[in-house]
Amino acid sequence: MGTMTVTARTATEEKSDLGLELLGQVARLADLDETLVERMRAEALAVPTRGKVAYGEYQSGGWWTASLMNHSRSGDPHDVVIGDGRPRPTTLLDDMPVTKDFLAGLGLDFMYVRLARLEPHSYLWEHRDYAELTERGRHRLHIPLVTNPSASLVTAGARVHMGAGSLWRLTPSQAHGVRNVTGPDRLHLIADVYTDDAYRRLAAHPHLRAGDAVRLPDMTAADHSRLIERATQLASLGFVSSAEQVLLRAYYAYALPEGGAYDLITELHTALGADTEATRWTQAKQHLLARTSSLAGRNAE
Repeated sequence: MGTMTVTARTATEEKSDLGLELLGQVARLADLDETLVERMRAEALAVPTRGKVAYGEYQSGGWWTASLMNHSRSGDPHDVVIGDGRPRPTTLLDDMPVTKDFLAGLGLDFMYVRLARLEPHSYLWEHRDYAELTERGRHRLHIPLVTNPSASLVTAGARVHMGAGSLWRLTPSQAHGVRNVTGPDRLHLIADVYTDDAYRRLAAHPHLRAGDAVRLPDMTAADHSRLIERATQLASLGFVSSAEQVLLRAYYAYALPEGGAYDLITELHTALGADTEATRWTQAKQHLLARTSSLAGRNAE
């Protein structure tokens, strides 16, 4: 069962200031038995669907999700828009006995469980989650099943590689983004859960190991000028989407202020006299980085 595979935290925790800064946003919670992870990986790779591309405004394309537990009465795994409620197993989870037993063994109060696949050369742009949900303590757990060194989470001005073999916690109500540069596909088991005693026990010792996180450099004036110049050249040749993506990807290279990549795009369009596009990206920033109006986000640690 799942509870038997969770082991004590390792002795190689990250003690740096960077590690301490990040613990509220992303952390390892427990190590998992290697054989168990291999068996869950095999089940996930054998599912008969890649899932569905949803939340298109959040991504470059290439991010697929398939539900293992959702609120569909029919058990349809392609219902992937998360929401509050008591989830039911989908037709996929019914054919994944190892994963099903592991989830049951955790004893957690689940809200939604998905397989999330990010293809090579794909990005989830900087955003927040949970903003549309009601006030309630909730948390997001990640179990990396397939990953690679180029697959990383960016949050709080740092790049974090969520390595396989551990159960991780992400605070999705904080601004974050994900990229997979070279591949292969990044495949994670993601569970959204509610706060209860079982979760508190699981999350009692958040930690990071040395090398899990790398602080991103600040953007210099020269970096800024070079990026804007490159984007302007692309836009002037008619490659407006490519120009925007050049600036969106700056989030993964520099420790920008929150929403800084969106501000760069607004700056580009304003300079080109494209006021409608500048307004559109100002609104996109507000939408993608919307904060919860309740305590739900602050509790999702």
